Amino acid sequence: MNLERVPRVRNPRVDVSAVPRHWFGGNVVATHVANGVNLLFPAGERFFVRAVKHYLDDLDDEHLRARVRGFFGQEGRHAKEHDEYNRVLAAQGYEVERFLGLYERIAYGFIERVSPPPLRLAATAACEHFTAILAENALRHRFLDVADPRMRALLLWHACEEIEHRDVAYDVLQRVDPSYALRVAGLAVGGACLASFWTAATLHLLAQERKQHGTRALFRGWRELRKHRANVTGRRPIFLDGIKQYLRRDFHPSNNDLDALASEYLAASGL
Repeated sequence: MNLERVPRVRNPRVDVSAVPRHWFGGNVVATHVANGVNLLFPAGERFFVRAVKHYLDDLDDEHLRARVRGFFGQEGRHAKEHDEYNRVLAAQGYEVERFLGLYERIAYGFIERVSPPPLRLAATAACEHFTAILAENALRHRFLDVADPRMRALLLWHACEEIEHRDVAYDVLQRVDPSYALRVAGLAVGGACLASFWTAATLHLLAQERKQHGTRALFRGWRELRKHRANVTGRRPIFLDGIKQYLRRDFHPSNNDLDALASEYLAASGL
């Protein structure tokens, strides 16, 4: 990773208003696994900004401060774009507002409020590692090739910028408190929240599909998704591998050299 790089805010110029309901290769389950994490993105990105911004005035490294400001700009843009897609889901007839209200009350009205600032920062650093893992797999295994072109463009733009700023929150954490115990605590909290809320969001959307299309359509989508799972993960449990990486004492996000992967897509797409 080139640590001299300051994350740059880009405009993906993607109009998602006409994205079809089952945009991920026509697969109901795959679409809502992706939609489930999309529901989490806007409020989650804004939480990441708050967690890092809490320490901005404590950073005496001007270059790190510039990287942090770039991180804020990218995450704010991600939140805006995914907010727009969540409005598309609502316009398609999915109930999302009630779920989002409950999610935000639990995650940010309670968990964030009772968590001390260092733990919030550590959870952010861990979640940034998970999003970088997702980004790497999307770019490396090209499983979004079967997706609607507008959603593919949105998600791959997001993936590239997650790679670009993947070490910013971690580097702030190392300046604030390099404790290994804090890093592991952040991994536990961030991982548990991501897994539980993503699962809940996906099941919430699939329950609505079941009412309209029946259980058989969901089983068919699940079987098809499992059949092609290797195209997504490369036959490896990517999050388990990511946890093992994060638990290494000498871990740093730049250990995974992903810059060329992101730069190639950004250049090809004109971003």
